[in-house]
Amino acid sequence: MSTSRLPLSVVIITLNEEANLPACLESVRWAEDILVVDSGSSDRTCEVARAYGARVIEHAWQGFGAQKQFASDHARHDWVLNLDADERVSERLVDSIQRALAYSHQPAAYRCNFLHFIMGRPLRHGEAWPDPHVRLYDRRRAHWSRRPIHEHVVVDGPVRALDGWIEHHTAASVSEIFDKINRYTDLQAAELVQAGKPVGLRHVLLNPAWRFVRNYLLRLGMLDGVPGVVHAAQAAMTSFLKYAKAVELQGRIEQ
Repeated sequence: MSTSRLPLSVVIITLNEEANLPACLESVRWAEDILVVDSGSSDRTCEVARAYGARVIEHAWQGFGAQKQFASDHARHDWVLNLDADERVSERLVDSIQRALAYSHQPAAYRCNFLHFIMGRPLRHGEAWPDPHVRLYDRRRAHWSRRPIHEHVVVDGPVRALDGWIEHHTAASVSEIFDKINRYTDLQAAELVQAGKPVGLRHVLLNPAWRFVRNYLLRLGMLDGVPGVVHAAQAAMTSFLKYAKAVELQGRIEQ
């Protein structure tokens, strides 16, 4: 391990994230560079970002993967930590990142777990935990996929795990949860149809039921109480709407 760590850029894409952004930025004040790429917020998102010392670039929306790649390309340093505005870096993960970037021999990227919060409570069971993703990477050896949703980092080289987690405060209310489901399943259904994947009755009926059973019973989501029920229902509803909307889109194309 070297005596000093590599400099880090934190990149965050935003749209009307005035409420979420302060806690996110507070958790990464220690980083050498913080970049917020905003896609046309009508609230005080950009003012909040600048107040925390972040650089702000306004850039028209290109889709999740493309927008995150744009942010990564405009970071000042090659090591990049990507966050969404509703995410916070735990103290344990901060320590793990700083130690990792002090090693002389680096992998291409690091993955970490996500701790998802629903209704203000963490989910420790079901599909929600541990939910590892790559978010810290050397941009010279990694890039974002161009998928319109469920984008991910494509890595050319080894990936190591970090201790700690990113806290994801996904929604403040049940209404907000289902608003997100409706928006995201529009994108998911379009992606299915564009990929030419046939969708039928079994997908609409069986996949949501299986997802609820797997999430709530087999993976013990029941132990998370009411938030566990809500999360299992959210997952099942997401599956149902994705396939139902895909069937609808296929019908329009075939007419």
